[in-house]
Amino acid sequence: MSRNRKNAEPIRITGLSIIDIAEEGKGVGKADELVIFVDKAVPGDVVDIRVVKKKKNFAEAIVENIQTPSELRQDPFCSHFGTCGGCKWQHMEYDAQLKFKQKNVEAALQRLAKIDTSTMEPILGSAANRYYRNKLEYTFSNKRWLNATDMEFEAEGREMNALGFHVPLRFDKILDIEHCYLQAEPSNSLRLRVREYALKNDISFYDLRNHEGALRNLIIRTSSTGEVMVVVVFAYAEQEQINGLMEHLKVSFPEITALLYIENQKKNDTIFDQEVITYAGRDHIFEQMPVDNGVVKFKIGAKSFYQTNSDQAYELYKITKEFAGFKGDELVYDLYTGAGTIANFVAGNVKQVVGIEYVPTAIEDAKFNSELNGINNTIFYAGDMKDILTGHFIAEHGKPDVVITDPPRAGMHTDVVERLLEMEAEKIVYVSCNAATQARDLALLKEKYDVVRIKPVDMFPHTQHVENVVLLELRS
Repeated sequence: MSRNRKNAEPIRITGLSIIDIAEEGKGVGKADELVIFVDKAVPGDVVDIRVVKKKKNFAEAIVENIQTPSELRQDPFCSHFGTCGGCKWQHMEYDAQLKFKQKNVEAALQRLAKIDTSTMEPILGSAANRYYRNKLEYTFSNKRWLNATDMEFEAEGREMNALGFHVPLRFDKILDIEHCYLQAEPSNSLRLRVREYALKNDISFYDLRNHEGALRNLIIRTSSTGEVMVVVVFAYAEQEQINGLMEHLKVSFPEITALLYIENQKKNDTIFDQEVITYAGRDHIFEQMPVDNGVVKFKIGAKSFYQTNSDQAYELYKITKEFAGFKGDELVYDLYTGAGTIANFVAGNVKQVVGIEYVPTAIEDAKFNSELNGINNTIFYAGDMKDILTGHFIAEHGKPDVVITDPPRAGMHTDVVERLLEMEAEKIVYVSCNAATQARDLALLKEKYDVVRIKPVDMFPHTQHVENVVLLELRS
């Protein structure tokens, strides 16, 4: 497809066999050695496609007709599928999703780290693949994404306000969500009630381009204990408008445990530097997990990090603890500890846990969680990992027997990897949400460590994302 010929006929290919699926959820086919990524295609499909973008080594295309549907294909359950950027794999059976997630992890470890994956354990699927998230963040916008039906109406008759999710590749367009299958009630009811109240009372929705308007974001958090947090983020709102909406939610949803609001007039949506105001109830909710001697509780505030699939987080932490094989006398370093969830989860099985995290508020939560549970063998430090994890730090706190590391998607800084090689802990349990950056780090750690166990865990059904747990043991 020539970029200089705007009126050139589009490239069409008939009978293309889809042989794989890419990490971003697109089907993969080949035509004359050209790799083609096909949106919404499933391995096993035979499709007629139209190429929408062509590069030297690959092309992107859309399906115009399905000649033969794959046996792995299923009808999407959400009416927003195809426009919404989430749940991109819901047109494929869940067992097949798991198969391809495991395959993608395996390929990354083999290709990038030259790791033998023949003993990789089967991926652990999520018991719930709908309504599994404990947190969702919705965005208000006065520029609603318009579908074909909307375009049939005159412009002046269209409702342009929306409360929902960003449309992929369009930061200023929001898909108005009627029903989301990611979070259980009262999530959908809350979102719909907020939208209804705002429209009825002429409270303006945020303009993402011009940075004006009253309502900006809506955050809903739930917990397995039945508690509910609602955070309304305003921009340029009158106090009367704020009080009106918050009181309406307080009266309409008495089950809300923590009713909070934020006034954010910055150019970005981050709330970590913003004051959180409690309108009603507490400023936090509680989550809990079973442990050997009962339960461990976690305080969740508006800014707290917590795994968004609570049930599967418990499974992930159990696997992490099993891989570590604690005997009870270990000194453990928990790197990228977040709110100390893993640290406090394993504290009862070890001598001491030292946790390090970049975000100071997360460390405050980690300390609180230890105190809340009567745990007195944890120590937490806030700061950049590569700056804190120094030779002096290790000399002060002792050489760890086990290191647990759960870094962000970018993986570990090379300085941190070098420090791990210098420390020579007997075991490293590496938890990662990005198999590619994990493989990059493992390739370096292989200098002194052997990969002993590998276990993928599916945290986010119907998406391409997967957590992977790897046990490394120091080579003797």
